[in-house]
Amino acid sequence: MTTPTVILSIAGLDPAGGAGLLADLKTVAAQGAHGVGVLTATTAQNTVGVKSFHPLPPEVVTAQLDALHEDLTIAAAKTGMLGTGAIVAAVADWLEANWRAPLVVDPVLVASSGHLLLEPDAIATLKARLLPLATVVTPNLPEAAELVGFPVETLDDMARAARELHALGARYALVKGGHLSGDATDALFDGVEIYHFPGARIAIETHGTGCTLSAALATLLGRGVAVGDAVAQAKAYVRDAMARAMQVGKGKRLLGHLPAARDE
Repeated sequence: MTTPTVILSIAGLDPAGGAGLLADLKTVAAQGAHGVGVLTATTAQNTVGVKSFHPLPPEVVTAQLDALHEDLTIAAAKTGMLGTGAIVAAVADWLEANWRAPLVVDPVLVASSGHLLLEPDAIATLKARLLPLATVVTPNLPEAAELVGFPVETLDDMARAARELHALGARYALVKGGHLSGDATDALFDGVEIYHFPGARIAIETHGTGCTLSAALATLLGRGVAVGDAVAQAKAYVRDAMARAMQVGKGKRLLGHLPAARDE
């Protein structure tokens, strides 16, 4: 019997399945691995937007991590929406004590609808405690600007921000260009060089692309793919999922994480 690659998502719940833990698990499955999840917060959310946000107690998050860790061999992990400084600190404490595998940190700060998903005082904790543990950190332009303290609007800004994020402790910094005008080019800094990953823009209204990219990236790293190749493959997967986007509700279309979803 084949033992599957196990990938951990530490994230919040989007009940509509477009982002967060549910999107992560679909992404991991699409990459041929087995996803497990630790829930950090619930939201009242649909395809139109986020209505409310409800973080779990930090000890409940830690208990979930302990339960999975004592039973499973996990090849890689990602963090998504953490919500509060107390949860960020609890996750960082646990990772420092227990984690040695690849870790992708998706610094989820604000929902596509504009709803705040990380308390302002938690951002400093994320920078000080979580970024130094990251194999790769994957902010979009607004998140990168919040983390580095200056506007990130051009490719040159992205390169500067990636260097700053590396200086904060992340081994690799991937600044995503989905908010650029023109092509959606991403910038990766490995501590020495900046690498660009161009991509023609797909003109659809959706959300969950950041969650999906980071989950795909974590899965590929867990399977032993080198970081640069994993970024390219994860970006291609997100593009394919955008091309399969589905109109499920009254708001934004949801990514087609699984190929079969297009035909249903």
